[in-house]
Amino acid sequence: MSTEQAIPWSELWAAAHRASASAYAPYSKLSVGAAGLTDDGRVVTGCNVENASFGLTLCAECGLVGDLHRTGGGRLVAVAVTDGDGNPLTPCGRCRQLLYEAGGASCQVNETLTVGDLLPGAFGPEDLP
Repeated sequence: MSTEQAIPWSELWAAAHRASASAYAPYSKLSVGAAGLTDDGRVVTGCNVENASFGLTLCAECGLVGDLHRTGGGRLVAVAVTDGDGNPLTPCGRCRQLLYEAGGASCQVNETLTVGDLLPGAFGPEDLP
Protein backbone atom coordinates (compact mmCIF):
# COMPACT_ATOMS: atom_id res chain seq x y z
CA MET A 1 0.00 0.00 0.00
CA SER A 2 1.46 3.35 -0.93
CA THR A 3 1.62 6.10 1.65
CA GLU A 4 -0.61 8.24 -0.61
CA GLN A 5 -3.55 5.82 -0.31
CA ALA A 6 -6.19 6.62 2.26
CA ILE A 7 -6.65 4.17 5.11
CA PRO A 8 -10.14 2.61 4.90
CA TRP A 9 -11.00 3.25 8.54
CA SER A 10 -14.68 2.35 8.21
CA GLU A 11 -13.65 -1.07 6.84
CA LEU A 12 -11.15 -1.58 9.67
CA TRP A 13 -13.66 -0.55 12.35
CA ALA A 14 -16.25 -2.96 10.90
CA ALA A 15 -13.72 -5.82 10.67
CA ALA A 16 -12.59 -5.24 14.27
CA HIS A 17 -16.18 -5.23 15.49
CA ARG A 18 -16.91 -8.47 13.58
CA ALA A 19 -13.78 -10.06 15.08
CA SER A 20 -14.94 -9.14 18.59
CA ALA A 21 -17.94 -11.45 18.08
CA SER A 22 -15.51 -14.41 18.05
CA ALA A 23 -13.85 -13.46 21.33
CA TYR A 24 -13.70 -15.91 24.22
CA ALA A 25 -14.16 -13.71 27.29
CA PRO A 26 -16.02 -15.71 29.97
CA TYR A 27 -14.17 -14.01 32.86
CA SER A 28 -13.98 -10.32 32.03
CA LYS A 29 -16.99 -10.29 29.71
CA LEU A 30 -15.01 -7.79 27.59
CA SER A 31 -14.98 -9.00 24.00
CA VAL A 32 -12.28 -7.28 21.95
CA GLY A 33 -11.62 -7.31 18.22
CA ALA A 34 -8.72 -5.88 16.26
CA ALA A 35 -8.26 -5.33 12.55
CA GLY A 36 -5.13 -4.24 10.77
CA LEU A 37 -4.30 -3.05 7.29
CA THR A 38 -1.07 -4.45 5.86
CA ASP A 39 1.37 -2.76 3.52
CA ASP A 40 0.10 -4.95 0.67
CA GLY A 41 -3.56 -4.08 1.30
CA ARG A 42 -4.74 -7.16 3.23
CA VAL A 43 -6.93 -6.82 6.31
CA VAL A 44 -5.95 -9.11 9.18
CA THR A 45 -7.94 -9.62 12.36
CA GLY A 46 -7.80 -11.03 15.85
CA CYS A 47 -9.94 -11.37 18.98
CA ASN A 48 -9.13 -11.83 22.64
CA VAL A 49 -9.01 -15.34 24.11
CA GLU A 50 -9.13 -15.48 27.89
CA ASN A 51 -7.78 -18.26 30.08
CA ALA A 52 -8.53 -19.25 33.68
CA SER A 53 -4.81 -18.68 34.26
CA PHE A 54 -5.08 -14.96 33.53
CA GLY A 55 -1.44 -14.57 32.48
CA LEU A 56 -2.11 -16.88 29.55
CA THR A 57 -4.89 -14.68 28.16
CA LEU A 58 -4.28 -13.51 24.59
CA CYS A 59 -5.28 -10.01 23.59
CA ALA A 60 -6.97 -9.32 20.25
CA GLU A 61 -3.80 -7.68 18.96
CA CYS A 62 -1.89 -10.94 19.62
CA GLY A 63 -4.32 -12.73 17.33
CA LEU A 64 -4.02 -9.96 14.75
CA VAL A 65 -0.21 -10.26 14.66
CA GLY A 66 -0.58 -14.05 14.38
CA ASP A 67 -2.97 -13.56 11.45
CA LEU A 68 -0.49 -11.14 9.86
CA HIS A 69 2.21 -13.81 9.81
CA ARG A 70 -0.20 -16.65 8.97
CA THR A 71 -1.37 -14.85 5.85
CA GLY A 72 1.99 -13.87 4.40
CA GLY A 73 3.69 -11.42 6.74
CA GLY A 74 4.48 -7.87 5.79
CA ARG A 75 4.03 -4.76 7.89
CA LEU A 76 1.01 -3.24 9.56
CA VAL A 77 0.05 0.23 8.32
CA ALA A 78 -3.03 0.84 10.49
CA VAL A 79 -4.92 -0.89 13.32
CA ALA A 80 -8.42 -0.46 14.76
CA VAL A 81 -9.38 -2.01 18.12
CA THR A 82 -12.96 -2.22 19.44
CA ASP A 83 -15.02 -3.72 22.22
CA GLY A 84 -18.01 -5.93 21.55
CA ASP A 85 -20.24 -2.88 21.01
CA GLY A 86 -17.88 -1.40 18.43
CA ASN A 87 -16.44 1.27 20.73
CA PRO A 88 -12.74 2.10 20.25
CA LEU A 89 -10.24 0.67 22.74
CA THR A 90 -6.60 1.63 23.18
CA PRO A 91 -4.11 -1.26 23.09
CA CYS A 92 -2.52 -2.30 26.39
CA GLY A 93 1.22 -1.95 26.96
CA ARG A 94 2.08 -5.49 25.86
CA CYS A 95 0.11 -5.02 22.67
CA ARG A 96 1.75 -1.69 21.95
CA GLN A 97 5.06 -3.57 21.87
CA LEU A 98 3.60 -6.23 19.54
CA LEU A 99 2.26 -3.54 17.21
CA TYR A 100 5.63 -1.74 17.26
CA GLU A 101 7.40 -4.88 16.08
CA ALA A 102 4.75 -5.59 13.41
CA GLY A 103 4.26 -2.06 12.11
CA GLY A 104 6.79 0.33 13.57
CA ALA A 105 6.34 3.72 15.19
CA SER A 106 4.42 5.15 12.22
CA CYS A 107 1.66 2.51 12.26
CA GLN A 108 -1.67 4.34 12.72
CA VAL A 109 -3.86 3.28 15.67
CA ASN A 110 -7.56 4.10 15.94
CA GLU A 111 -7.27 6.97 13.41
CA THR A 112 -5.76 9.59 15.71
CA LEU A 113 -2.61 8.00 17.13
CA THR A 114 0.49 6.16 16.03
CA VAL A 115 2.27 3.32 17.78
CA GLY A 116 5.08 5.82 18.40
CA ASP A 117 2.62 8.08 20.25
CA LEU A 118 1.52 5.15 22.41
CA LEU A 119 5.01 3.73 23.00
CA PRO A 120 7.66 6.44 22.81
CA GLY A 121 11.24 5.24 22.97
CA ALA A 122 10.23 1.68 22.10
CA PHE A 123 12.67 -1.22 22.15
CA GLY A 124 12.73 -3.08 18.83
CA PRO A 125 14.68 -5.41 16.60
CA GLU A 126 17.07 -2.59 15.70
CA ASP A 127 18.19 -2.55 19.35
CA LEU A 128 19.45 -6.14 19.21
CA PRO A 129 22.95 -7.05 18.02
